[in-house]
Amino acid sequence: MIATGPLFYEKFWHHNYPKVAVGLAAVVVSYYIFVLHDTHGPIHAFFEYFQFIALLSGLYIASGGIMIKVDKKGTPLVNTLLLVFGAVISNIIGTTGASMLLIRPFMRLNQERIQPYHVVFFIFIVSNVGGALTPIGDPPLFLGFLKGVPFEWTLIHSVPMWAFTIAMLATVFFFFDKRFINKKNLLFDEETEKEYSNKITVTGSKNFAWLAVLVGAVFLDPSKISWLPGILQTHEGMSIGFLSDLQHHEGATLFSFIREVIMLSVAYMSFKFADQKAIKGNEFNFEPIREVAFIFIGIFGTMMPALQLVGGFAASESGAALINHNTLYWATGSLSGILDNAPTYLNFLTAAMASKGADINSAQQVLDFTNGIVNGAPNHEAQLELLAISVAAVFFGAMTYIGNGPNFMVKSIAEQSGVEMPSFFGYILRYSLPILFSILIVVWLVFFAFA
Repeated sequence: MIATGPLFYEKFWHHNYPKVAVGLAAVVVSYYIFVLHDTHGPIHAFFEYFQFIALLSGLYIASGGIMIKVDKKGTPLVNTLLLVFGAVISNIIGTTGASMLLIRPFMRLNQERIQPYHVVFFIFIVSNVGGALTPIGDPPLFLGFLKGVPFEWTLIHSVPMWAFTIAMLATVFFFFDKRFINKKNLLFDEETEKEYSNKITVTGSKNFAWLAVLVGAVFLDPSKISWLPGILQTHEGMSIGFLSDLQHHEGATLFSFIREVIMLSVAYMSFKFADQKAIKGNEFNFEPIREVAFIFIGIFGTMMPALQLVGGFAASESGAALINHNTLYWATGSLSGILDNAPTYLNFLTAAMASKGADINSAQQVLDFTNGIVNGAPNHEAQLELLAISVAAVFFGAMTYIGNGPNFMVKSIAEQSGVEMPSFFGYILRYSLPILFSILIVVWLVFFAFA
């Protein structure tokens, strides 16, 4: 419905998507609670959604209070350098933070010739591929971090794929942009050309401090910090607990809430005390994050059966035989593009671990898996599988508007600014398949196919 709604029944979808998303999630949750008598799955999904939306909301709102103006001519080289810069900082303030911080300056830089392809390549590079190096960078990696993947793991292992893909996308964009200027005869006459100061001005810089608090809050994980309280989910119910309490409850899970309270508090405070000149200059409003919040309620709610089915199949003999780093690259990538990359990442990490008799809900087993150890024995394939899942989830998230949370936000901001963005399928047919997908095939051939 997310894919077809805006295309085939746009008016109905625009007015009713919150009801549809919540309604479909409620159907699945009700089935789990009242038919399967399973409360563990819905509670688990709720906390993962809560963690996910708290981070995105904090980054979106705090970044919205920072206005950057670049008084420079938007040449292909300048545009390309800005996109690469955005890819780098995506790993520090998240793809959401970097997207919200730079999409408006990027469009203002090209206001005399802004085209849909500018925004599409921004989504490719800044909103997705750029954030592949840290858990802060992209939501799926953040969920992996919450499950027990070490913070530095992707930074150590994903740099070659990240640099290669960013370089290819940036090069394609540069020639794309240069060709457009030449085609439209936009080479400026030096005598009539507007004068530029080449200065960068920042309004609302105090919000960088709020972003720093958000980044710091990411590390407040009760499953790693023994004195930090969390919500302990056991077979008997839920209670406030600590890391040491897990030893007394088999199969217990510890969820954070302190971190999320800090993130939501930062969101509120950064908006309340934001520089109003920056807020107005950015034409800031809550509609993009509101849309993401409702859409992802539906995604997290209805993905529960898929997670269980894939995990169950992967644990079977026939399922385990099909799982390797190559199949996981394409399977994770395919679903990340047409669904959402955050739950898809968990889906296939669950499958990869289950195929080897490991449990994703055990932080120690997740840590062993990242270190290439399964059932106490070295297993190099485990690391390759995690790398394939991590790279595919982030990179393929740019294949559609719904592949990653920031995609929707950037599209919405661009349309509010008057850019006529392609439809859901137009985006795929005109940009994703011929450009991004072709590059992702090369990435697979270079880094995974013969590993």
